[in-house]
Amino acid sequence: MIARYAISIGLGASVTFGLLFVMQLLIATGRGALTDATAFRVTDFVRVERNEVIESKRDQPEKPPEPEQPPEMPTPNQADSFDNSMAVSMGAPAMDASLNIGGVGFGISDGEYLPIVKVAPVYPNRALTRGLEGYVIVEFTVTPQGTTRDAVAIESSSSIFERAAVDAALKFKYKPRVIDGQAVEVPGVRNKITFEIQD
Repeated sequence: MIARYAISIGLGASVTFGLLFVMQLLIATGRGALTDATAFRVTDFVRVERNEVIESKRDQPEKPPEPEQPPEMPTPNQADSFDNSMAVSMGAPAMDASLNIGGVGFGISDGEYLPIVKVAPVYPNRALTRGLEGYVIVEFTVTPQGTTRDAVAIESSSSIFERAAVDAALKFKYKPRVIDGQAVEVPGVRNKITFEIQD
């Protein structure tokens, strides 16, 4: 055991002295590198001037003369081009809800109020699982702000569809009816919502 310690101490001492000797040798030979001046070769770049071509500003062509009178554009009549029926397809279970718009008193054909947003109703799960189809006629009032209120189902093929149709009608948005620059409400607007399951 003592011999093992003596060998390891002797080996450690010889490695240490060897390292110190190598460091001393490196220091002695490196002194000249710090004091000697190193010659650098400098390369001079000479810039050759190019022959530059200066372009003069070209004259712009003259503006064509203004037309004497702009052509008259026919104004589209929104009341004639509006389609009274909208079909909305609902994605998940492949079903279809058709919306037919009709009015009592003042209709869309008068151009007094126009639908902007029609929300498709949510197909009731009970009707979907039973494979039922049907329709609901909803009556509501269009407010001066263009929203709907007081929606009620006045006719339906099955009461299972009424709640979904009323909820959808309350989310409709309209351009309100305007009389003498004031928006007024339109009561008694009717809408037919058809619930169909597509194959």
